[in-house]
Amino acid sequence: MSAPQPHLRKAARDKAKGSEKRSVPASLSRNAPLVPVDSAGGQALAAVIAILAFLAALCAGGAELVAASSAQWRSEIAREVTIQIRPNPQRAIDSDVARAVALARQTQGVEQAQAFTKEESERLLEPWLGSGLDFKDLPVPRLIVIKLKEDARPDFGPLRQSLQKEVPGATLDDHALWVSRLSTMANTIIGTGIFLVALVLVAAGLAVIFATRGAMAGNKEVVEVLHFVGANDDFIAKEFQRRFFKLGLRGSAVGAGAALALTVALGLITRSWRASPAGDQIEALFGAFSISWTGYVVVVLIALLVALITGIVSRLTVRRFLNGNG
Repeated sequence: MSAPQPHLRKAARDKAKGSEKRSVPASLSRNAPLVPVDSAGGQALAAVIAILAFLAALCAGGAELVAASSAQWRSEIAREVTIQIRPNPQRAIDSDVARAVALARQTQGVEQAQAFTKEESERLLEPWLGSGLDFKDLPVPRLIVIKLKEDARPDFGPLRQSLQKEVPGATLDDHALWVSRLSTMANTIIGTGIFLVALVLVAAGLAVIFATRGAMAGNKEVVEVLHFVGANDDFIAKEFQRRFFKLGLRGSAVGAGAALALTVALGLITRSWRASPAGDQIEALFGAFSISWTGYVVVVLIALLVALITGIVSRLTVRRFLNGNG
């Protein structure tokens, strides 16, 4: 029997090599990642992480915005003190107002004391009682607004005593109750924002756990081959951690960037409405609707935290799965 021809032997070798190449799993081929993140499941997880990071960044940015606005409100209110003088039939109200203004200006730490006229005091009631009313028979109190110097903390005890003695029917309000209520409201909103951010981070961790378990189940044969060739659990867990960290970083960057873009867009819209009544009310509540550099830092830190949680949770899930507890 004659020996095979050289070209036939070469064709057989090429066929065998092609069969060997086709038998190698795609995840173990050269330059192929152990944990593919470009699959449909990886893209879905990245979208979920982007949405969660977007919500967390909005909550954090909103809490920082409320904190800054509240601090501005408290600072403005704390710098103003109001003297209210109720009409007294036995004395002339104008002389009482002038005497109260003089006593206020003598108080240490007072920068300015301005009395409202009778017409100005009546206009303050129009938002509640309406316009066009006759206030002649209504005992409308007169107001004196006192502005304090920067960082001044005067003692109003002597001024209260002087008002009681020399200006009957005059009361002094340092707005401490309003400052306390504003502080309580702001702290409640900030606490709620922090709680929502924590919930979003927990949701991100749960999503990563389910995604990691699915990836482990889909790459079970690959993991067995790696164990067979000598790879330990730590190596496999690091591979999952590295891949999921990159996926989480990409998703959180998209979500945090979208939140910052939305904040900037709302700030531009608010500034364009500044001349309208609605814009004035929004600006009175939220300022210019822009977060400070602290808010930007917080949003970036949240994006990094989401990525770290993604990597760490995936590593722990893989170790638990490989130890037979998954």
